[in-house]
Amino acid sequence: MEQSEITRQLTAFRQTIDNIDAALIHMLAERFRCTDEIGLLKAQHQLPAVDETREQYQYERLTALARQASLDTALVQRLMQFVINEVVERHRQFAVRHGQQLCANAGPQG
Repeated sequence: MEQSEITRQLTAFRQTIDNIDAALIHMLAERFRCTDEIGLLKAQHQLPAVDETREQYQYERLTALARQASLDTALVQRLMQFVINEVVERHRQFAVRHGQQLCANAGPQG
């Protein structure tokens, strides 16, 4: 194979990767938009930031999807652990901010 053909193929593959990366970023942004809404709802109703039943369900579901897609399940679990940890942290921040707003709105007691 000629060097120019190799370069052309590399460029095509890299463009595909760039497109996939852009799609991943947009999907991740949308996922966080949705989970932020959940965090606000939880904060407004004093629900815990962590839903262990939901997390377990997600890990099982995503592990099955990884197997179907012939992906390394450990990789998918690590990736989702990172994402879920970020979501939980954001939910905790919403709870703190919402709690501060409630205290500020309550005014002095007495």
